[in-house]
Amino acid sequence: MAMKIGPQPAKWLHKKAKQGMRGYPVGTLAFYGPDNQRASKVAVSVIRYEGAEPDLRRWFSETGDVRTDPIILSEIAAHLRQSSVHSVAMVDGIIGCPHEEGVDYPMGEPCPRCSFWRGRDRWTGELDPG
Repeated sequence: MAMKIGPQPAKWLHKKAKQGMRGYPVGTLAFYGPDNQRASKVAVSVIRYEGAEPDLRRWFSETGDVRTDPIILSEIAAHLRQSSVHSVAMVDGIIGCPHEEGVDYPMGEPCPRCSFWRGRDRWTGELDPG
C-alpha cells in the first residue's frame, strides 16, 4: 500500500533536501542521463546510520526525464517516507551517464553509448583539459 505523499512529491523532496542534514536515516538522489539535458536514471539510496551500507534502488525512463516524471517522483517520495528518512541529499544536475562501468561496458573505458560524457567532468559537465 502506497503512503500518502500529497499532490507534489517533487516539492516535498526539494523541501526535505533544503533542510540539510537532520540525522539518519539519510536518503540520497543522484541523476544520470545520456547528456546533461535529460535524466533517464535516478539512483536513490537510504543510509540508515553513519557507516551503514546504502540500500540502493534505481528508476529509469526510456523517453522522459525522471526529474519531472510524477509517477517516479511519487514512488521515490513514498520509498523515502517508508524508510523514515530524516534528511535528503540530492544534486540538482545530471552527474554522468546512466550506464554502469564494469556492468554495461568494460572498466576503465568510456561508455560506448553516451558520447556526450566522453572526456567530460561528471560534476561540472566541462570537457577535461588535455
